[in-house]
Amino acid sequence: MAKTFREWDVDQVWLFPPSVRDFVPDGHIAHFIRDTVCEELDLSEILNCYSVERGYPPYHPVMMTALLLYSYCQGVYSSRRVARACEQRVDFMAVTGMNKPDFRTVADFRKKHLKALKGLFIQVLRLCQRAGLVTLGHVALDGTKIKANASKHKAMSYGRMGKAEGELKAEVDKWFTEADAVDRAEDEEHGMDRRGDEMPEWVANKQKRLEKIREAKAALEAEAKQKAKVEGKKEHKPDDKAQKNFTDPESRIMKTGNGFEQCYNAQAAVDAKCQIIVAQTLTNAANDKQQLDPMLSEIKQNMGCHADEISADAGYCSEDNLKQVNRRHVNAYVATGRQKHGEAAATGDKSSRVGTRVHAMMVKLKQGGHRSRYRLRKQTVEPVFGQIKQARGFRQFLMRGTDNVAGEWAMICIAHNLLKLAMAST
Repeated sequence: MAKTFREWDVDQVWLFPPSVRDFVPDGHIAHFIRDTVCEELDLSEILNCYSVERGYPPYHPVMMTALLLYSYCQGVYSSRRVARACEQRVDFMAVTGMNKPDFRTVADFRKKHLKALKGLFIQVLRLCQRAGLVTLGHVALDGTKIKANASKHKAMSYGRMGKAEGELKAEVDKWFTEADAVDRAEDEEHGMDRRGDEMPEWVANKQKRLEKIREAKAALEAEAKQKAKVEGKKEHKPDDKAQKNFTDPESRIMKTGNGFEQCYNAQAAVDAKCQIIVAQTLTNAANDKQQLDPMLSEIKQNMGCHADEISADAGYCSEDNLKQVNRRHVNAYVATGRQKHGEAAATGDKSSRVGTRVHAMMVKLKQGGHRSRYRLRKQTVEPVFGQIKQARGFRQFLMRGTDNVAGEWAMICIAHNLLKLAMAST
């Protein structure tokens, strides 16, 4: 007896059009993100940009916001991949209501409203707080290096800039002379169709590179001058090893697990209860030492109060940082050195004198042993970076410049918190 199969007819016409809510099952994250954006978030800052009635009607800003946040939750960051998903994936169709914005529309919307999108971090954080996912009992701080949208091979040191500037200037001057001779020869060979003053492409490229080198050199000199002014020094010549990247001048060479890369330093403060990010910032400084106090200020500003206690690795440890923690009356567990294998707490070997705050912290961690609250750091903040980088595949920024990249990092953190909120709501 022949087996009976379910009917499959791709030419079947539907009598009634389907609802986009039927595209994915009830309880799907697509429904949650769409409904949360529509019903819970205040998007007036974005909507107010569309007050003038002219031109062809744009896609609804609320839909575009929901689309971007859902894309980030799904690990889809490229505008081209977002546009493709709107055409091919039913979960994206459930968010957009079958709208199919092209990649340029997606990219332009993100760029135009990046500041307002970044501001949604506070609103989503408040939703998490209202759902009981944030207690501020223990908050762990850490930073992670994320690749910039630039190659480290497109950077040049100040010393090399000085040498290259002279070499290129001489070469460009020589080629200008040669270009004039070539133009005259071509006029005789081909007639007077050409103006005779066109700049050959090979000369223009060299001149453009010379201009870029001069701009980068001037930027390094300005930075060195400002640094000398802050430190009260007269000498402000940049170090010969100081580098500037031509693709994204605001990114920096940083040490990562895979060697040295052109990066930004993304910071996150994570609440221990449900791994909600309660504060986030971004810097182009490779060292975390200057980020502790700004992160504590962010926590206070976002949540209205300080955390009861914080933990952070040795990168945040300094006498001044511990002083700021004490001033804020926060119970801190900050490693004073690199943790060794099998060591209960990261007391390490950082030099400290008796009577200093660093020494007192070292004693505090040793006394706590394996029961020290410092143990909560790794299980709180490091899994969050793992979820962002490994589970959702975010390992390189798409945008360039500190302000744009900071907005992009905020959207990554918003997506993380939305996913945690969705899990708690099921």
